[in-house]
Amino acid sequence: MHVLVEFIVSLASTVGFGLITNIPRRSLLPAGITGSMAWTVYYLVLQVNHGLILPNFFAAIVIGILGNISAVLFKVPVNIIYVPSLVSLVPGGILYLGMRSFTLGQESHTSEYLFNTLTIAIALAVGFVVAEVIFYRIKPLLMKLVQAPKTSD
Repeated sequence: MHVLVEFIVSLASTVGFGLITNIPRRSLLPAGITGSMAWTVYYLVLQVNHGLILPNFFAAIVIGILGNISAVLFKVPVNIIYVPSLVSLVPGGILYLGMRSFTLGQESHTSEYLFNTLTIAIALAVGFVVAEVIFYRIKPLLMKLVQAPKTSD
């Protein structure tokens, strides 16, 4: 039940951020589903591995693959799907805490927060690279399905 709540809230937040960033209306639902699937994967992996790397890595793979598929199916640039889908994974809060501790002169906290931010950013970037490699392999099959010849009567 808790996973369903996580899915619904992340769908709402992704669609809401899509509205704020003014993405095309036809992209809101695909971006919302991509973002909520990524957050659900993040949440499930986090239940097994309490680290920073694996949950973000697998969520980025989900965004990368579903984002590319949505971009092909809905004929929009992939960045239109990526941006709102990433909103729940970006480590903005951790970076804020790092900058705040820096201004307060708390060096040990600053280095910890900035290291965590960098770790998450690298996990997301590597996840996107892996997703691009996977999508490159499945793209011909997807293109065949999308461009299937139409039968005429």
